Amino acid sequence: MTNKEIYIKLFVTNFKLKPEELPGLKYRSIKAWDSLGHMTLMEDMEEAFDISIDTPDVLAFSSFEKGMDILRKYGVDI
Repeated sequence: MTNKEIYIKLFVTNFKLKPEELPGLKYRSIKAWDSLGHMTLMEDMEEAFDISIDTPDVLAFSSFEKGMDILRKYGVDI
């Protein structure tokens, strides 16, 4: 499984969405992506990619697309 496939799967699993619903998805745009859902997603990202996301990046992780940019900063090739 590629890193992008893993990334997509984390969103699909955490937020019960279909992959085609992910482009343009923003924090708090759906009920499941609230503060608790966000922290769960961050924990799952850290575990899946064996990284530790700094607090400013957790706060900046505001959309599906922005998340890919942030992960690239940690050396995750997406």
